[in-house]
Amino acid sequence: MRRWKRTLTAAALAAALVTGTAGWAAGSGQLPVTGPPPGSGAWRADTSLGRALPDPARTAPDGIAAFFRTLTESQQRDLAHRHPSVVGNLDGAPVALRYEANATALRRDARFAHLAGRQVLAFDPRGRGQVAEVYGDLTRSRHVAVVVPGADIDAGTYDRATDPYGTPAGMGRELRAAAGDTAVIAWAGYTTPVGVGLDAATGGLAEAGAARLVRLTEGLAAVGAARPSVFCHSYGSVVCGLAAPRLEVGDLVVLGSPGMRADNVADLGTTARVWAAKDPSDWISKVPNVELLGLGHGTDPAAPEFGARPVPVAGARGHTGYFAPGTDSLRTFAAIARGEVR
Repeated sequence: MRRWKRTLTAAALAAALVTGTAGWAAGSGQLPVTGPPPGSGAWRADTSLGRALPDPARTAPDGIAAFFRTLTESQQRDLAHRHPSVVGNLDGAPVALRYEANATALRRDARFAHLAGRQVLAFDPRGRGQVAEVYGDLTRSRHVAVVVPGADIDAGTYDRATDPYGTPAGMGRELRAAAGDTAVIAWAGYTTPVGVGLDAATGGLAEAGAARLVRLTEGLAAVGAARPSVFCHSYGSVVCGLAAPRLEVGDLVVLGSPGMRADNVADLGTTARVWAAKDPSDWISKVPNVELLGLGHGTDPAAPEFGARPVPVAGARGHTGYFAPGTDSLRTFAAIARGEVR
């Protein structure tokens, strides 16, 4: 009976979304940025080395890493200067070289000048813009964490003073400060939903994001970085749920999640430890945790029947308070990132 009532609730929600928001939801629907990085055509046509450069669309990150190991430092820097948008987004390329390439790309794009001077691991200006920033030393740190954000995040909203703990930059900075020797990647590397509409209620954008997240983690392994723990906020947890079977991670942590498109931890198909945090004051708790006709994202990961390890949330407030200093959630996140919790 309870499940039937939840299904009826979901049906009502679906009807409300379709009939009440069809106009604006369709108008604000997002097309995911997919495929190889911008400038790939010129990269493929480059014969300056007397041999073909690896195809960004077909070469796995370990193949990219192997290719760059055959080059001198001068050859690497020359490629980064001539093809900054490719090298800067090429998972498996040397990390310092990607920083250099993205610094060049950012100097050429006045829209995102606020990102200049940072350790930018990826920058794609297409669509609303995507960015990934590193806090700490990615190749030398014993521990690595990746923060995956939810809706309304792009290269322009990646860092907002008005929401210091709800953006990937804010979450990344606070986790780095709390975890000490952990390098943190704030990853706004996929096309997120805008607002609470059909994009946020369905999994299309998450599927595209999952493929990009998997490639990021493959790239980390290819350059010898530590196996990461991944922290997934809100709609980002849908991305992480779909990516889970292919992610080589030690811990998968979701917070303020609407669901992971799975009934329980076993359905995720991962060997990672799975954790979940949800504060009672978080508005996401009012979203029905069902999946019907492609709408909704399934069981609440913070519910006991899902089987995730609970994260204490004392001190956290609302949907974006989990990384706030002094909260039990941030202290636990830091311990998970450092490998101190088993």
